Amino acid sequence: MIKKNLFLFILVTVLIACSQQKDPIEKKIDDLLAKMTLQEKIGQMNQLTGTGLSDDMKSQIKAGRVGSVLNEIDVKTVNELQRIAIENSRLGIPLIFGRDVIHGFKTIFPIPLGQAATWNTQIIEDCARISAIEATATGIRWNFGPMIDVSRDPRWGRIAESCGEDPYLTSVMGAAMIKGFQGEKLSDPTSMAACAKHFAGYSATEAGKDYNTTYIPELQLRDVYLPSFKAAVDAGAASFMCSFNDINGVPSSGNEYLNRQILRKEWKFDGVLVSDWGSIEQMINHGVCLDLKDAGKKAITAGVDMDMMGFAYIGHLEELVKSGAVTEKLINEAVRNVLRMKFRLDLFENPYTKVTFAMPFYTDEALQKAKQAAVESAILLKNGNSTLPLTDKIKSVAVIGPLSDAPADQLGTWSFDAEPQHSVTPLAAIRNYYGKQVKVIAEKGLAYSRDTNPLGIARAIAAARKADVILYFAGEEAILSGEAHCRADISLPGVQSELLSALKKTGKRVVLIVMAGRPLTIGKELTEADAVLYAFQGGTMAGPALADLIFGKAVPSGKLPVTFPRMVGQVPVYYAHKMTGRPAKNIVMIDDIPVGAQQTSLGNSSYHLDAGDSPLFPFGFGLSYTTFSYSDVKVSKNELSEGDSLNVECTIKNTGKFDGSEVAQLYIRDLVASLARPVRELKGFQKINLQVGETKTVTFTLKSNQLAFWNADMVKRAEPGEFQVWISTDSQSGKPVSFKYK
Repeated sequence: MIKKNLFLFILVTVLIACSQQKDPIEKKIDDLLAKMTLQEKIGQMNQLTGTGLSDDMKSQIKAGRVGSVLNEIDVKTVNELQRIAIENSRLGIPLIFGRDVIHGFKTIFPIPLGQAATWNTQIIEDCARISAIEATATGIRWNFGPMIDVSRDPRWGRIAESCGEDPYLTSVMGAAMIKGFQGEKLSDPTSMAACAKHFAGYSATEAGKDYNTTYIPELQLRDVYLPSFKAAVDAGAASFMCSFNDINGVPSSGNEYLNRQILRKEWKFDGVLVSDWGSIEQMINHGVCLDLKDAGKKAITAGVDMDMMGFAYIGHLEELVKSGAVTEKLINEAVRNVLRMKFRLDLFENPYTKVTFAMPFYTDEALQKAKQAAVESAILLKNGNSTLPLTDKIKSVAVIGPLSDAPADQLGTWSFDAEPQHSVTPLAAIRNYYGKQVKVIAEKGLAYSRDTNPLGIARAIAAARKADVILYFAGEEAILSGEAHCRADISLPGVQSELLSALKKTGKRVVLIVMAGRPLTIGKELTEADAVLYAFQGGTMAGPALADLIFGKAVPSGKLPVTFPRMVGQVPVYYAHKMTGRPAKNIVMIDDIPVGAQQTSLGNSSYHLDAGDSPLFPFGFGLSYTTFSYSDVKVSKNELSEGDSLNVECTIKNTGKFDGSEVAQLYIRDLVASLARPVRELKGFQKINLQVGETKTVTFTLKSNQLAFWNADMVKRAEPGEFQVWISTDSQSGKPVSFKYK
């Protein structure tokens, strides 16, 4: 017995000693920090944009005044700047080179909003992995993506970079991107440190204007805007980026509660928090800082580790420390985070990028994956009289519209390193792959999406009259979405709608293919087109993907990651709204009100006189060339307890004439709670393949913690009561079944 107790004592002692041993990386950071001067520490917190091999850049690196360089993509220049840092600076600390690789480097994939429309996490991960392989070949080891702002306003230009309106979908897709960018381990030379942005609430901007102010109650912040960032921490994101906006008057770059309390203390994040471009300096414009020195003080106090092109840290932190306004402990914490990421990237051991003659760009694998992503990102919104796919009976097609042959615009926003000459446009793809099957008559009609010159319309109509079917490629140029590209009017720009009306008058069947960076208000166009395929902006291989969909080699499977409004006045409109005390019913539309009617409240419910209450298309919507039936939705038990789970299952059958893929979506509703809850909340999804006539049972496991929400006491918990659960094809379909949580 004594021997046994002695053994246990020794074992426990050894385990405690092992647990107290410092992580080897932390030990290396301690050793390096001990050698660094204050100026060298501050240098690690300074990020500059690339200026090639300029004398100024070389001298600053040599002096230890630069920790990171962004936007330098020439591999020889990257290696030379790195050599100066390693060999000519006092301590030889490597640089980290960053770039915005949002949806591809050379091979461009669909914009993130389009990728989210695939509802396929494996595709998302694969696209990010290929992007990392291409970008790291030039020395880029830090990617300023993914953008995981939950986006509910299509006027906001950066909705294109988002994964849509839902916290759950954004969380899952963002985690897949992070996994793809970072690979199996950060030390792999093909891995890039991901950067979850923008922390936080950036997408809630008033009026859909970029950089604008936001007001977000903390309950809404935690329920809607923070879950995707918590998921990013859980996925191992190496870094975070501050947002430009203020939240309730406090800019993110100076928000101590957000950055220190939530990100560091609650979530235990130990990566790098970098400002956005100049966002520290811009706190002066916000009116919360007197000058750049004051901005630097607020940012370091709030926990921002690195200043991106703001010059507040490099210009003022040393003075602030010496005056006692900022402690060197804060500096050490920030530098530790920066060095930790560099060690994790293995830059101290392998700082240089291997220069190869053949860069890994546009490989067969990359192009195939880009095409697959573009196919699955396209959403079929309408297919009147089974217009699509085009059959062998179609002998000629008119390919019309400003996006039919626009190699740069189909790439979408944030594709800085793209080479449009590698884009395969819809016109080129139809000619190359289907030119023997049909006669192709091409006439753009409009030179670009904003074109108001009507002269080309006559030529387009003449071309259309010669064809059996009109393929009209409309939408937005790439420059009309993305950062600082917000729109108050989100209809088709230029005279594209007028061209569609003229095409319809020919009596020919019209297929409208929209390539855009956001949801557009296309209610009128929907009535005029026989079929509508919404493709967002599909990247390098958008053309072949759309050609295969049009001619039936591929079957649409995309689902909307964001609600489509009927008109811009409905914005914000999203599926997970609250019921209100007077939900919409007895709707009386504006044209149904008798002239001279007495002043009444009409239906006495919540809706717009000119738009009603429903969107043009709901979140999760998407048709196929085949049809699917849902039946036998049931739960494995009628009661759920804390820490427990139940299964929800449904039978889905392909009842149509094509093999196809369907996205089964799991939604819940908390019927009675201490706070009003959304009418539905997405809690899971599965994309399944079904052959004609095939039936499959899909099963979801719903855990008790998925019922939780932040209550008025600022505690996240599930409350006892009755819940409804759906498995449905979109956020407005299906019949619920019930269970109780006790």
